[in-house]
Amino acid sequence: MISLSPSLQSRLSTPLKIGSFEVKSRVLQSPLSGVTDLVFRRLVRRYAPDSMMYTEMVNATGLHYVKELPQIMEVDPKERPISIQLFDCRPDFLAEAAQMAVDEGADTVDINMGCPVNKITKNGGGSALLREPETAEAIVRSVVKAVNVPVTVKTRIGWNDSEITILDFAKRMEDAGAQMITVHGRTRAQGYNGAAKWEWIRRVKEILSIPVIGNGDIFSVEAAVRCLEETGADGVMCSRGTLGYPFLVGEIDYFLKTGTIKTPPTPIERLECARDHLQALWEYKGDRGIRQARKHMTWYAKGFPWASELRGQLAVIDTREQGIKIIEEAIDRLTANPSVWEARVEVESLAVF
Repeated sequence: MISLSPSLQSRLSTPLKIGSFEVKSRVLQSPLSGVTDLVFRRLVRRYAPDSMMYTEMVNATGLHYVKELPQIMEVDPKERPISIQLFDCRPDFLAEAAQMAVDEGADTVDINMGCPVNKITKNGGGSALLREPETAEAIVRSVVKAVNVPVTVKTRIGWNDSEITILDFAKRMEDAGAQMITVHGRTRAQGYNGAAKWEWIRRVKEILSIPVIGNGDIFSVEAAVRCLEETGADGVMCSRGTLGYPFLVGEIDYFLKTGTIKTPPTPIERLECARDHLQALWEYKGDRGIRQARKHMTWYAKGFPWASELRGQLAVIDTREQGIKIIEEAIDRLTANPSVWEARVEVESLAVF
């Protein structure tokens, strides 16, 4: 059974302060490329009304030359608190992009210094900045000077196991004016493999005065509590754990505030959410949204014996009508045969909590 220690309860009882901005939740939804668009954020917000949301990361160079906001930068005025995440290696371009982000309604501006993908790092962005701390400092100073909202940084613990530089790097970011740092407890070389090294998050927290957010391997309420207890972090950020499961941020937030575990959604409720997700993607993006929905739909299909069959069907949908029909047939099948999933859900719940 999960429980909050008195010290953790005390630490989490006040709002998260990011500079002058306050957030009423210590659980944040990570920016995820190709995932955290307006539609996905609305679903997460449905279950986590107080949590900070993040856009997909936006290329500052693209903004500089195109001079037009991409759809991934679109913010609903009702979805605050919201942060727009930017990436690049040019301080002046990032400062310009940050001003555009604030004009669009961002409550904070986040700089991505952790993305491990080659197409980002080869151009000097993302985790490549871990090897260029002077440039990273210049970026933060430039963006802080350009905007009147808090500037934050999301990064990793180092380039590889031989170059774990996060302690010096994080201190540089704080000194440059960053108001919060999120640390993913993996190196760039790890990608998303192996276990996150939370001990480095703890060491960062010990030397900084700004909020430190723990990230990496937050797949359950239990994992979030363990991370907070072991690291002393000021909050946690959920990433891959929300793929096909936009309930996670809200579940963790609810437990931290009440000490009570929410009953996890059934497979039927997950598929109902998938149906909402598919419909909203089609309304927001048209046929392009249906193509993007394929991966989301497969992530939702789990927790019952023939889920793999359903994933195969959803992975190749071409129209909204086709996808809705497949999902509703699956819901009807589950409704008619609750015994095939009720015991499985109970086992899954015990395994997670």
